[in-house]
Amino acid sequence: MKKTWSIAFVIILTLSLALTGCSSSKKNGASGGNDDGGGGTLIYARGGDSVKLDPATVTDGESFIATAQVTETLVDYDKESTKVVPGLAKSWEMSKDGKTYTFHLEKGVKFHDGTPFNADAVVYNFNRWFKSKDAKTFAYFKSQFSGFEGEKEAVIKEVKAIDDNTVQFTLNRPQAPFLKNLAMSPFAISSPAAIKKYGDKYIEHPVGTGPFVFKEWKRNDTITLEKNKDYWKKGLPKLDKVIIKVIKDNSARLNALVKGEVDLIDGVNPSEVDKVKSNSKLQLFERPPMNIGYLGFNVEKKPFNNKKVRQALSYAINKKEIVKNFYEGTAEPAKNPMPPTIAGYNDSIQDYDLDLDKAKKLLKEAGYPNGFKMDLWAMPVPRPYMPNGQKVAEAIQSDFAKIGVKAKIVTMEWATYLDKLQDGQAPMFMLGWTGDNGDADNFLYALLDKDSIGSNNYSRYKNEEVHKLLLQAQTETDEAKRNDIYKKVQEIIHDDAPWVPLAHSKPQLAGKSTIKGFFPHPTGTQSFADVTIE
Repeated sequence: MKKTWSIAFVIILTLSLALTGCSSSKKNGASGGNDDGGGGTLIYARGGDSVKLDPATVTDGESFIATAQVTETLVDYDKESTKVVPGLAKSWEMSKDGKTYTFHLEKGVKFHDGTPFNADAVVYNFNRWFKSKDAKTFAYFKSQFSGFEGEKEAVIKEVKAIDDNTVQFTLNRPQAPFLKNLAMSPFAISSPAAIKKYGDKYIEHPVGTGPFVFKEWKRNDTITLEKNKDYWKKGLPKLDKVIIKVIKDNSARLNALVKGEVDLIDGVNPSEVDKVKSNSKLQLFERPPMNIGYLGFNVEKKPFNNKKVRQALSYAINKKEIVKNFYEGTAEPAKNPMPPTIAGYNDSIQDYDLDLDKAKKLLKEAGYPNGFKMDLWAMPVPRPYMPNGQKVAEAIQSDFAKIGVKAKIVTMEWATYLDKLQDGQAPMFMLGWTGDNGDADNFLYALLDKDSIGSNNYSRYKNEEVHKLLLQAQTETDEAKRNDIYKKVQEIIHDDAPWVPLAHSKPQLAGKSTIKGFFPHPTGTQSFADVTIE
């Protein structure tokens, strides 16, 4: 729409005032955009800060929320599901034997530093991960592709550039969820020039091809992203700026939204859902459930190296009360390490229902008739799969006391918590997982296979039969047969009890009623490129 010079001047002046400060959405929010609903600033508040801003080196959702705005993957997910759609690769072909994938890249795309996105850039990124043999740094690569260059069970054999706009992946063996894995945030393509320039500091200076350009990170406060004016998808993004802000307390975050200090929040307390629903200036969003919150045991540490101890504690936890008291209708009790929404879920498994007598009997058989003392590590931040980890930890502490197990609750800063879990330092811990790609492999293999010890298998659980079955399921292309394999795996894991699965939640988010184009993706990560505030 055409505007007179005077109107344009007023709008520019209004926007410049709107982007000043960070105390009020009326001054800083995305209201006041242009006539097509674009422009302005979105302030998104969450409960914890990102750990790093190099997507390849993190496993936490708070990091991916930021990196997904800056970096992009070869293939992507549909806006409302985990169906694979084109990303930086506009098309691809798979060989008949399932071992070769050829990707045709979008032309003319540039990284935010002005360097070209091409096949060489893709090869550089994958070789950076593939040749590193560093499962601690590149945990997701290890857990999704089974290993690094030259390792016996590695899925990927080679990645090479055919020409500037064509890249070919050669696999050692077919992998059924290969495309879904490629669409995951950790495998986003970063600027090789930026990685070389910043070195170890690249975790603080991400450079991708995405809709927003990284500008500033104030630790434990804000991450500021600005519109990529040269974005390869025409007409996007619609916002001029995104500020991702930390407000640790769920209620304080909601109050900031009510006051107009922020525009969109995650982690709405289940008890405050009605407060959002009753406010005509707000709207509630529910993320499709694809997660698991759990209590994990480090099976390498006594007494959790004894299966009967793990089973005893499984019988001692009152899951129904935990879900009732801390999720208030926004979750269901869990019995498997993957949610019912994932193909291959085994609903025939009988859960460890609350039975204190059986729990005491198993402890006695394990050699602990009077129980024992142990640290219980609890998350310091609210997460989509567990809105209040501290309160849940207190409930579990109380349940364990009834069978003579005295649990001391321990917590620490979020990044440190994750780092120490990965190193295997926690004897008993609380955590969870939001599925990355909608496949059972992303839960069972990524979290509980022996190959994932040192990456995402924090329980350090290993079972050779489980390992054999999970590799078989990766290679099997018949969906019904894959599902049968996963059902068998869940039976074995249930008996071994490396976890107590607690709940599958329906994460609640809230925003201004004027927000349009926002859909909370099942994976917990989505771009803000289509979002506007009217």
